Amino acid sequence: MTRITRQTFDEVMFPCYTPMDMVVARGKGSRLYDTEGREYLDLTAGIAVNAFGHCDEGLVAAIARASANLMHTSNIFTNTSTLGLALELTAATGLDRAFFVNSGAEANEAALKLARRYAFDTHGKEKDEIISFNDSFHGRTLFSVTVGGHEEYTRGFGPLPGAITHLPYNDCEALRRAVSSRTCAVILEPIQGEGGIHPATEEFLRTARELCDQHQALLIMDEIQTGMGRTGHLLACERHGVRPDILTLAKALAGGLPIGAVLARGEVAMHLVPGTHGSTFGGNPLACEVARYALGRINTPAFLARVGEAGQRLRAGLEELGRRLGCFTEVRGAGLLLGAELQGELQGKSGAVQRECFAEGLLILVAGQGVLRFTPPLNISDHDIDEALSILGRVLSRHRAG
Repeated sequence: MTRITRQTFDEVMFPCYTPMDMVVARGKGSRLYDTEGREYLDLTAGIAVNAFGHCDEGLVAAIARASANLMHTSNIFTNTSTLGLALELTAATGLDRAFFVNSGAEANEAALKLARRYAFDTHGKEKDEIISFNDSFHGRTLFSVTVGGHEEYTRGFGPLPGAITHLPYNDCEALRRAVSSRTCAVILEPIQGEGGIHPATEEFLRTARELCDQHQALLIMDEIQTGMGRTGHLLACERHGVRPDILTLAKALAGGLPIGAVLARGEVAMHLVPGTHGSTFGGNPLACEVARYALGRINTPAFLARVGEAGQRLRAGLEELGRRLGCFTEVRGAGLLLGAELQGELQGKSGAVQRECFAEGLLILVAGQGVLRFTPPLNISDHDIDEALSILGRVLSRHRAG
């Protein structure tokens, strides 16, 4: 049998990624273990996917029950798991109808198609403009990556979809000048993830809502990373009381299994009629049943309150490191989605800090070249938070020392 090493990736995989110099063998809770037996404290949670950490007993049991009952049927039929999840998500979000896919990119693709179709049917083909924001991220399909605000992600893939306008994030005046009768949708993340963990202001969210209402445009809230309890609320937009017309979810929706969801107001959803969209695996009963378990566990006052408490502990520790070492301009975010922006001699060296943390047994994320990003399991313990802060402090101290 061929021995699998990190070099195997370079030999057989598309070179889209540059993974760390190890191969993961197993995980448990907030810990990962590689093929050499090394242990890592994981504050990435699969990029905000593994809500309960790795191989959580409750989640594993839910997967076992669901897989023993029904895994896939196709959309020629419906089933109790898919319909049950739709009922529970619509009740939890206040939206009316659901459509299921396999990832966040697919969810945003469907949401954008729905917005264009709704505008076409109700106002005509001239109402086609989608407004998005600089440094946003909405997926890697051609449509969603073009709507995202990172030009480097679209270079070399043209011709690109048209009628897409990008504006500065959190700039209410720019938004007021841009939204018009031609606008069919405004799409935004309530906290920009890839763009550097930048939370939207309440004024910005409310302005987007008001302008969409004024110009008969749809407000799409991308909660792929911020949803499912990540901020201490089921949805980040709940923090400011702003409800979208279309909502997208994925990542932690099933605690680790691939699934995405689009939720919408009923009158909007009715415009994706038979033949306009679909997904072979979307809404499969295995993923939906496990998502029901994850939603039921996350969407409780006690669980969400604990996320808020853990987030405050992590934020306070990061802010203390920033004061003591002079390494951060600020710590941003909400709940357990936090970003620490590097300054001084560390400015632009987030990748180097990430690699040194990896060497010390701590796994963290970055957002661009300037921000350390933290998305630990939602049920992370105080002990693991404190240990992570201790490791990070040692790494940052060494950098500061030269």
